[in-house]
Amino acid sequence: MTTPNRITTPFTATSTAAEVSEGVDLTGRRVVVTGAASGIGVETARALAAAGAEVTLAVRDVDAGHRTAADITATTGSTALAVAHLDLADLDSVAAFTEAWTGPLHVLVNNAGVMATPETRTSRGWELQFATNHLGHFALALGLHDALAEADDARVVSLSSSAHLRSPVVFDDLHFRERPYEPWSAYGQSKTANVLFAVEATRRWAADGITVNAVMPGGIRTGLQRHQTKEQMDAALAAVKDFVWKTPEQGASTSVLLATSPLLKGIGGRYFENNAEAGPNVPPARTGVAAYALDPDAAVKLWEVSVDLIAR
Repeated sequence: MTTPNRITTPFTATSTAAEVSEGVDLTGRRVVVTGAASGIGVETARALAAAGAEVTLAVRDVDAGHRTAADITATTGSTALAVAHLDLADLDSVAAFTEAWTGPLHVLVNNAGVMATPETRTSRGWELQFATNHLGHFALALGLHDALAEADDARVVSLSSSAHLRSPVVFDDLHFRERPYEPWSAYGQSKTANVLFAVEATRRWAADGITVNAVMPGGIRTGLQRHQTKEQMDAALAAVKDFVWKTPEQGASTSVLLATSPLLKGIGGRYFENNAEAGPNVPPARTGVAAYALDPDAAVKLWEVSVDLIAR
């Protein structure tokens, strides 16, 4: 359940990543941002680099990653940027990334994702959205645990979505082997998993100095929508009252807040939107966090199931 002492900040839905990180000095701190070659990942990496962090862009397309790194250097003056290959749907790629990492890691932003894809399965037979959005990031975080524990006040930011309100984690059929595949339900399930990961990882890892929070960045027109036509996206958003698109700079702001703000020191296992901790969802509203996404029992079960899946 959401705690009574909800975290609020001076920032709002229209604040940008640069605004929330203004005055923050990340010199000497090392950061990994997945999916940092497009969309809000670029602006997340840019703001963190501008604050002095050493940023690794973990991307599928290394050439795009190098172009992004050059752009960030041009706009911020930072040269403390690295690019590394990472395909979250391929656990061998995840293992190669984590095995190559040396030294402490202060911030991990699990930003990459796929949304509302046609029915697709990985080489292991996993549904692609659950595999990429949850299991790949889960394996990544586990593989980087020791590096995070080596850091001081390590933070993991888990990118979720208001789409988590579309589905809990359906443990009886995670990969749509029995039920008909529905793209938005699959996406929603994976986004609920991103919140449950934050809940259980904080419970397990807080003693190691690692906290994890989930974030709803808002609606931003990026490559994430590439599997949907404009008409399909408009239909999906029709039930959302007063929906307003954000710019990528605004969409990155809550991730950057969770990664940098002194207000979040020692805080974990929570869900944020518009630069503040969200309250409970009250249907039919499409804001706030579902009780099932913060359920500690579901969080434990998902962790155990995920460990079993990635070990096979």
